[in-house]
Amino acid sequence: MSVTILVSNLVKRFGLKTVLRGLNFSVRTGEFVAILGPNGAGKTTFLRILATLSKATLGEVAIAGYTLPAQAAAVRRRLGVVTHLPLLYEDLTAEENLRFYGRLYSLPNLHKRVQEVLELVGLFERRADLVRTFSRGMQQRLAIARAILHDPEVLLLDEPHTGLDQEACAMLDEVLREVAARGRTVVMTSHDLVRVSELASRFDVLSNGVIVASVQREQLDPDQLLAFYRQAVRQGDQSAHQSLAAVHQREEIL
Repeated sequence: MSVTILVSNLVKRFGLKTVLRGLNFSVRTGEFVAILGPNGAGKTTFLRILATLSKATLGEVAIAGYTLPAQAAAVRRRLGVVTHLPLLYEDLTAEENLRFYGRLYSLPNLHKRVQEVLELVGLFERRADLVRTFSRGMQQRLAIARAILHDPEVLLLDEPHTGLDQEACAMLDEVLREVAARGRTVVMTSHDLVRVSELASRFDVLSNGVIVASVQREQLDPDQLLAFYRQAVRQGDQSAHQSLAAVHQREEIL
């Protein structure tokens, strides 16, 4: 099976603060990877780099055979992205937003496809309403529709269940299962271990700017994921403290 995402020695700094510290990551075509980690671990920063919304300080990133940032335009055509921002135009209707994005991708049968995704996310009845009249959850639903509109090879989602009620969460889960069943590659950050345990085929733990552990779904019972996560974060913290102590020791010697 081919590799769709390949990340090598990724570093991201904001001034003097280093958020990602030589991160290595790869995803095979058709995998559904859940990235887990505590707040501040670098999950959103990492996903923003994959989504071409931010540039790495150092390291190499390739998606679908294209390198970032040099070939970002080609990568964007193959991505569907859901972030903490809905990336919607509030003074357009739901349907107008999707038509706008559909034209960017030169989608054939655009009217039919827009109707399909609006039905899928439960917004068909509100298709003519302005986005600024939508609740946070409804905007998140439309953001999901935008992300899957062009049937992307890779779907990137940053905490996509945030702001959704239980019905909408169930809808999103069905969408993600359908995307995965079509052989698409999915990378999703989440704090909801119970929900991702039923969706992802692999779980990676990001802590202190690096992937500290990875496990396939079939290697764990569903009730073991929390223990796996806690142990990985604990080991990541220990490794970070040891690395920091080693740096201080070298500085004292010098």
